[in-house]
Amino acid sequence: MPIPNYQSIMLPLLKLAADDKVHRVRDAVDHLEQYFRLSLEEKRELMPDGRRSRFSYYVAWARTYLKKAGLLEDPKRGEFRITGRGREVLAGRPTAIDSKLLQRFDEFNAFIGRLPKKLVLPPPDVAPEDALQSAYQTLRTSLAADLLEQFRRSS
Repeated sequence: MPIPNYQSIMLPLLKLAADDKVHRVRDAVDHLEQYFRLSLEEKRELMPDGRRSRFSYYVAWARTYLKKAGLLEDPKRGEFRITGRGREVLAGRPTAIDSKLLQRFDEFNAFIGRLPKKLVLPPPDVAPEDALQSAYQTLRTSLAADLLEQFRRSS
């Protein structure tokens, strides 16, 4: 099974916080790794910058989106807990939480609205870092091809 995308992580993350306790992000990552039954290889897979695991990065994005929609709050850095709105969403027994569901909330729309208008958002199942890496690779390949062509044409 591939590593779940950040939207797939949102509901299990919110359910983890449903106990009204303050949770540490690191503990949530560990819990969700078990929840999704990630292999050791999947747990160790790093983002292209080599500094952070792909899964912990996705958990961070899921947490950010839930926080921007007012479903989670941060009492301290590296910690989170559920809000009243988060409990209301869970009371509706959603089968999934994604960006479309979060668009019901003005705070989330304001967050998305602050992004540059010319910015093309990645598909919902692609984390922003992955989209940037893909765009970078595309530009790099194109530039290399253009330079090679210029060298071939020069005397």
